Amino acid sequence: MSLEDDDLDAALACSADQAENEANKAEAGKEDATLTQLVDAEEFLATEGVPLLEYEKQMFLDLLLTDALVVCAKGISYERVMLNLLKIFCDNSTLVLVVNCSESEEQYYKTNLEQTEHIHESAKLSTERERTYLQGGIQFISTRILVVDLLKNRIPIELITGVFVVRAHEIIESCQEAFALRLYRQRNKVGFVKAFSRNVEAFTYGYGHVEKVMRNLFVKELFIWPRFHMTIQRSLKPFEPAAVEIQIPMTQNMILLQTHLLDLMNYLVKSIKSLNRFVELQEVTVENCVTKKFHKILQAQLDTIWHQLSSQTKLIVADLKVLRSLMISCLYGDSVSFYALLKRYRTTEYALNNSGWTILDAAEKVFTLAKERVYNRENEFEPELCPKWKALSDVLRVDIPNEIKEAGKKIRKKEERQKFLQQQVKILILCQDPRACYQLSQFLTQGPQRYLFYQALKNDISVAKLSENFKHIPDEVAEAEEARKRKEKEEEELGPEGDREEAKKSDMEKELAATAAARKEEEADYQRYFRDSYVLTMSQKMPEDALDKASELDVSVLESGVFEPFTEMENMDITTVVKDCQRPLVFIQTFRSESNGLGSLDRTLEQIHPRYIVMYHTNVTAIRQIEVYEARQQRKEMARVRVYAIIHSKTVEEQSYLTSLRREKQAFELLIETKRTMVVPEYQDGKSEDTILMLQKKQELSSRQAGGQEAKDTGEIVTPRVIVDMREFRSDLPCLIHRRGIDVVPLTITIGDYIITPEICVERKSISDLIGSLNSGRLYNQCVQMTRYYAKPILLIEFDQNKPFHFQRYFMVSGSGGGGSSSSAGSYNEDIMAKLQLLTIHFPKLRLVWSPSPYSTAQLFEELKQGKAEPDPEVAVRLGSDETAGDEQDMAADTGLLLNVDVQEFLTKLPGITARNVGKIMRRCQNLRELTQKSEAELEELLGGQALAKQLWEILHVVHKPAQPDANDKPYSAKFRRGGRKM
Repeated sequence: MSLEDDDLDAALACSADQAENEANKAEAGKEDATLTQLVDAEEFLATEGVPLLEYEKQMFLDLLLTDALVVCAKGISYERVMLNLLKIFCDNSTLVLVVNCSESEEQYYKTNLEQTEHIHESAKLSTERERTYLQGGIQFISTRILVVDLLKNRIPIELITGVFVVRAHEIIESCQEAFALRLYRQRNKVGFVKAFSRNVEAFTYGYGHVEKVMRNLFVKELFIWPRFHMTIQRSLKPFEPAAVEIQIPMTQNMILLQTHLLDLMNYLVKSIKSLNRFVELQEVTVENCVTKKFHKILQAQLDTIWHQLSSQTKLIVADLKVLRSLMISCLYGDSVSFYALLKRYRTTEYALNNSGWTILDAAEKVFTLAKERVYNRENEFEPELCPKWKALSDVLRVDIPNEIKEAGKKIRKKEERQKFLQQQVKILILCQDPRACYQLSQFLTQGPQRYLFYQALKNDISVAKLSENFKHIPDEVAEAEEARKRKEKEEEELGPEGDREEAKKSDMEKELAATAAARKEEEADYQRYFRDSYVLTMSQKMPEDALDKASELDVSVLESGVFEPFTEMENMDITTVVKDCQRPLVFIQTFRSESNGLGSLDRTLEQIHPRYIVMYHTNVTAIRQIEVYEARQQRKEMARVRVYAIIHSKTVEEQSYLTSLRREKQAFELLIETKRTMVVPEYQDGKSEDTILMLQKKQELSSRQAGGQEAKDTGEIVTPRVIVDMREFRSDLPCLIHRRGIDVVPLTITIGDYIITPEICVERKSISDLIGSLNSGRLYNQCVQMTRYYAKPILLIEFDQNKPFHFQRYFMVSGSGGGGSSSSAGSYNEDIMAKLQLLTIHFPKLRLVWSPSPYSTAQLFEELKQGKAEPDPEVAVRLGSDETAGDEQDMAADTGLLLNVDVQEFLTKLPGITARNVGKIMRRCQNLRELTQKSEAELEELLGGQALAKQLWEILHVVHKPAQPDANDKPYSAKFRRGGRKM
């Protein structure tokens, strides 16, 4: 026995050593494979890839090997990393999907990917999309189309190489992107998922938001890239641009205005907290009131309890937004525009409909100060100039020319110095919004006095008395208007001569009125005037020998030149025009354009390569984008871009900038702590067989039987399904239905939105859709169709999950709305409820279901399906369509439909005929004649009751004479004659 035991122990030890050796070999093989991938990636970046900074290279290598979610700081872009990853998979042997991508981002990737034959857009026809999927490459596709194609198996899911998800912070469990990823992971366990986001604050809202997002993305890794990351600092620190901060004090009136506006905000914040002591309002502070995201913070906190708030609270919320707009206008706008905006709130109508801030002493001081900024003590029009205007003019005309001269003196070689001075001067001015762009464009081209005078004419501000500084403006306006008219007349070859008497008018008031009218028409078209960017040139009258002094040309133009609009730039290639034009160029642009989004500044810097940047307003993202741009250029210190930051020190503008920095830092610290402590399940990547069953509530609903009957055999079990109209995929409900383990069948159906069982049809309406459908009559027609073809039609009224679940104030259904609501709103709600009551009277079979959210609706559908048969997709498509008439007999046999709908509706109006016996009558009687020939006993058998049969027989056979009028009543004709013909 001992020998056998020794042999057994030796064999076990040998097998253990062998297993350990195999494990070590496998681990070594994995390390070798990983090392090979890294070497291949390094070679790709060196030969074919887009150049990357150090942190971008690290980000690229991390994503290449793992599926992960990448969260970047503002201004730290991931576009180049994703572009390199797309280049790797840009081949017909792969199929890569890019979802949740904006138009500007999609255009950026398409432009920079060289192999355009492997880049595809989603086609309109399904057959074309199927062919496109089989071609492979990169597919930029909308998520709604992707979900439908995945459900209909139009796309080869097993062949998908991977999915890129942009703006990952938006991926919640009810969105279409999460639905598509779930369908993808159900049948593809090999493909990758790589997600990107640059909104770190979005991951801090709610409990465990980042974990939920990662769960919806099916990723286990989280990579965080804040600005204080050591790799980012090493990449950007050596190439920091030269920065000059110009702190401009505000005028005394602006300081007082800011103080009084803050006092008003502080008063309203205290009022709203005292009125709502039991509501969580920690984020409602004066500091947050002046930040950009104040509206979103306020909406997130108050939306769910909005119906419980008093009318005074609602007025205070609206007034806080008004005061914030006034604060922004005071800082960023001019004195005339601010005064015009403030005049709207000093009307009797507004005074009766606000929280009462206009009657406070601080408000009265605000009104007085705003007027003093426009008119002097003699009540003459002399508006106060913006302090930043002078600073901007000094930068353009003094600081930049001096900087060019000083830099030229440092160059010893004459040829290099001359070449440096001959370089075209390109200046980029960055602003907060299109209005500020327009303001600076007009200020630079017209001058401050003329611009403010035009603003007064546009906003109907009196300019009857002008100060000495503005008296020359009307003459210039009249001359400019005359020159414009002469030019238009010269350009017109043929046309009406015009009214000669009108042309001879020389009265100054008429000239100014005409100018104001023309300006108002131009102002009406917002898109035409308030654009995201403007381009100006600088020109100067020079002697002929000035061309010989080319070395000093740009500097002299900057010092004494005239700014002019460069309209040719609008319809031409910016790179070509910049290259050909030798005059100094001034670009005015917003930090973020509506068309190009956050990447607009990156593209502008790459296209024009400005030598000087003037930040008229402060922005965290823009500052970091400039830092990244310089790090990519890797130039010497003298050749780097020079940044001038103009800021009002110790103001709301500076505080808003510091608050945004603090918020981002706190969000990253919270995200780093969450990553350190969170537990990620092994199955979260969705690549194991049981993952979907664990993440999804999978139930075989059709196997359940009502009444405690035994379940069907496993071979007969059918997966529960719900037929969904294609248009419903714009909502979140199909995703949540699928999440509960119910298959979603997308079809184009003409009756209803959801077919739950062969008998249950659901028409889903949101509150806005419900009101519109009731007013237009469309809902009535939809109910007619549902009641004709389905035994149990349902009208589902679904509320927004982020809004209160109530139809009226204080949950009153038939009341007028309660204390705070106006009588007009109450009567309007009563009108809607009355229409709903009429709808239920006309359709007794119709059931109204009120749902607080799509989550509740999905749960309701699951409960309605328990123990019921599954709907037939073919029948659902044919119902209500033109094909129904040709297959009436077959459909009647299958579904028990009542075919002659008009006769059915007529019969139900007769006494004694109900919804229960009308089908039997139509089957037993061929026509109405046969029904009238039935005896009362035969009708009793058909109708199922003696009383019902008697009612029907009497209505068909007894002559019903009109009732005789009472002898005391006068005949109607006599009444009419006695009353005359008056109506």
